[in-house]
Amino acid sequence: MIILILLLALFLSFVIHIYFLLQYVLRVKDKYLHWFINTAVSNVLIAGAIMFLTVYRPSLVREMDPTVALWFISGLVLIISVAVKVNVFRRMYRNMKDPKNYHLNFFGKKVLHKEAVSKIDVLVFFMSMPFFLLAGAYFVARLVNLIMFGRL
Repeated sequence: MIILILLLALFLSFVIHIYFLLQYVLRVKDKYLHWFINTAVSNVLIAGAIMFLTVYRPSLVREMDPTVALWFISGLVLIISVAVKVNVFRRMYRNMKDPKNYHLNFFGKKVLHKEAVSKIDVLVFFMSMPFFLLAGAYFVARLVNLIMFGRL
């Protein structure tokens, strides 16, 4: 069980590491570089702990159920992709309500400008779609299997 928890912590640390890398590249602020370095150190420490445990206690690896690990990881990917999509939708909605991003046509209807939705938002939304669908389908299928038959 400890190996599973460490693997999940390592996966989450990798995701946070990539997030801070992207934030540093996009915004070039020292705080993102600081957090990027901190997550790199935490990745090394967690991976070292996993290696130490697997070398000195291989029975922990044999006892680990990979189905449970994949189910938890797919759930994390699902939650992260939903959070990304919600963040993109909130940003789009906020831009659409800004009066500088639309004008009224002859009939009094709003006509949005191209600047209301950035290309990065559209790219992030569509690039996260496969992760959302695949991880979500696996997570939900395993959850239904757990509810109906009592096993993953």
